[in-house]
Amino acid sequence: MSYVFDFSFLPEYYSELANGVWLTIWMTVISIVPGFALGTACAVGRLYGPKWVQRIVTVYVEGIRNTPLIIQVFWLFFGLAILGARIGPTNAAVVALVINVGAYTAEIMRAGFQSVHGGQLEAGSCLAMSRSQLFWNIQLPQAAERVYPALVSQFILMMLATSIMSQISAEELTGVAYQIQSFTFRGFEVYLVIAVLYLIMATALRFLLHGAANLAFPRLRRLGTPL
Repeated sequence: MSYVFDFSFLPEYYSELANGVWLTIWMTVISIVPGFALGTACAVGRLYGPKWVQRIVTVYVEGIRNTPLIIQVFWLFFGLAILGARIGPTNAAVVALVINVGAYTAEIMRAGFQSVHGGQLEAGSCLAMSRSQLFWNIQLPQAAERVYPALVSQFILMMLATSIMSQISAEELTGVAYQIQSFTFRGFEVYLVIAVLYLIMATALRFLLHGAANLAFPRLRRLGTPL
């Protein structure tokens, strides 16, 4: 039995594929910054906050990290609808991604903060630096620099996880692929193209984050440390 590849249908669906790629990129970019901010805040709260903050953050982090993303987005999308608060699938997808990546980023950043030597904080205190100055000038830059490769991997995984959002009718790349293969019945070709597009986007995101690291962390650039 021989299989004949047929990609002749692709020109007809260029616009749909382009829209799917754009929505995937948009969901990724719009989720990274708030997700990182949420994760960093949770890491700080878990390390230095009062007991009740530490407990809340621990429940949030462990709850999100130990349940599937698809279940989380179902809770958000369908659960809010049951309560009468309806939000669109794209908005629900972005909120779910922010919540999810925030939990994973919290643990990554917590490890980064714990890796900063206490002697540096003592030296900063001797220079009359305030607690906020110690955080912004010593702790946060070094923590982010040390765990940056892990953050890059997490953000790329988040980009790939956008494919799950087709389950709530978000028309990102995988959702578009479902529609195209249902019309063309060329599932193998469709998903081969989609896999190549995801590979290109993941590679581009890695290069973009690598460039951001060169700007944010001059020491890594001088040392030539790979990310």
